Amino acid sequence: MAGEGEEFAALPERMCLGGWEETRGGRGRAPGTWLSPRGIVIGTLLGMVLHVRFSPDDQQVAVCAGNCIYMLSAKVWDYSTGQLIYQSGVLTGEGRNTSKLCKTNNMRPERTVETSLPILLIEHCDFLVCSHNEENISSALNTTYFWIGTSTGLLIINLANFELEGFLSYKDYVLFGKDYSDLSIRSAGSCALTQKAVNGKVLCLITSMFEDMIAVLEVNLAGLVRTQQSDFLPCGNEKNLSVIARMTMFSPKNNLKKSEVSKWKTTCRCKNKEYPLESYPPTKYEKEISVTSKPTRICCIQYSGDGEMLACGLADKAVLIFNSNLTDTCNVFSGHDGAVNSVGWSHNKKWLVSASEDRTLRVWSVCKNEPVLILGKEKFHKTVRFAQFYFMDAFILLCCGAEFHLLSFHLDTTKDDLKRYKQRSVCKLVQKFPMASTMEITSLSAVNDFYSQNCTDIILTAGSNRALEVFDLNAGCSTAVIPEAHTRSVYQICQNKGSSFSTQQPEAYNLFMTTAAGDGIKLWDLRTLRCERRFEGHSSHRYPCGIAVSPCGQFIASGSDDKCAYIYEMHSSTFSHKLGGHTESVINVAFSPSSPQISCDKVKGFA
Repeated sequence: MAGEGEEFAALPERMCLGGWEETRGGRGRAPGTWLSPRGIVIGTLLGMVLHVRFSPDDQQVAVCAGNCIYMLSAKVWDYSTGQLIYQSGVLTGEGRNTSKLCKTNNMRPERTVETSLPILLIEHCDFLVCSHNEENISSALNTTYFWIGTSTGLLIINLANFELEGFLSYKDYVLFGKDYSDLSIRSAGSCALTQKAVNGKVLCLITSMFEDMIAVLEVNLAGLVRTQQSDFLPCGNEKNLSVIARMTMFSPKNNLKKSEVSKWKTTCRCKNKEYPLESYPPTKYEKEISVTSKPTRICCIQYSGDGEMLACGLADKAVLIFNSNLTDTCNVFSGHDGAVNSVGWSHNKKWLVSASEDRTLRVWSVCKNEPVLILGKEKFHKTVRFAQFYFMDAFILLCCGAEFHLLSFHLDTTKDDLKRYKQRSVCKLVQKFPMASTMEITSLSAVNDFYSQNCTDIILTAGSNRALEVFDLNAGCSTAVIPEAHTRSVYQICQNKGSSFSTQQPEAYNLFMTTAAGDGIKLWDLRTLRCERRFEGHSSHRYPCGIAVSPCGQFIASGSDDKCAYIYEMHSSTFSHKLGGHTESVINVAFSPSSPQISCDKVKGFA
């Protein structure tokens, strides 16, 4: 990162420039010795320094520490001569939120664009290669453009107006590449770009976040910009990307051909309503409906992210979708041969994943009655207890026996008239993660609908051994175990995930709840892994009863086998409201993400 002949060092709490000296031993130092930096400290009390880089003129250094970017001037030595070639004090120390791009205009209010994916790289973009006339060349000379590399694609941003000049998705351009369909990096863990374009092209190196895979991409800048300026981004024959090299380490290959051409349209959906953060919990009884003509147990329920639909998994092998007002059945999915254990919505609300006692997993299109992806009994040695989409719909998580699986997938809804019954969607196992010292995983939870460095990489699991275990998928391993979390096996883990209609303090997303039969509800802090509060008052001795947290993060709802639902305030251990009127035990509850509304399902019915 430094210029030739220059060195700098980043320590957890300071920034130094200079060389390194040995603190113990010499050239033939014994094992256990180390090097320490020597030089002049130019920045202190910066916090945890994550990244440092020289400016193009080598006179300033950008330091990323926490959620701030500090611009520091520096002391720079010529390593070959040992002479000090530049020296000055600290110039500025400014904070920048890396998850927002802001532009201030005196004539208009500030506009803010929030990203929901990690930013891996920001680089200057050589945009002159895209200019073909004098007007465009003059504009490019007077405007700064830069690359933003995220976990799912590359963006070109115009710094003058913060317009998106170009976008490239790793998933679509790589997966649908004509000659490289076996290369399937869907989420990048890191990326790097060449600073100068050669013959109108730049090279991009990306590494997979969850797989041992590296790819080098050749990006045609002019072609990329042309596709962004058109009405949609075509894939397949457009020559704005080619894979010129690849390295796959310990990764299975498949030669599945994908002929679908997807059209990307730029859409902007504005939501006018927000979840009222200061509202009271829903306590007014609205209506009750029966999902089937005969008494049938509802095993699981979940609202879609926009709050418009409610999915229910039944013991009679069916999956139902209702509208949010419970006035109409939008769809009925049948095909499982056993009770449906779990249902989960995708972030884009187009897909629904279901797991069943028949040891199968199915992904359904909300608009159709047929599954687009089926994973049969041959894939799993035990019943799939839970399944959900993960990492903004890039993966599927499921638990089977004493381990959980991370799957990558591609959904294809097209039909071949000659092979109409052949499944065109594909799925591939990325990795299995075993839970320590347990016979079966009883619950699993992960965040899918937003990105957070503290939450998105974390997977929470509970086992039949009454323990909780925390996995960090970024590190690819288990990071903590909480033994004896409850007196019985944990029935459900419920994270505070908020919703797209509400905003909470960042610290609130570190909270999660667990419940076990006969042992109440416990509130945990992910940062300390300590139980912060217990909620007691409801009864769950006869049936395991589900829990849910409100989108505002202020209330917890719980089912109960005394034919009531209970609502707790987050800061109080005793319930604040008891919702009666049910004729059976309440076993599952769910808050609507868009309005103060709660749905409860009973052992033999629905309310």
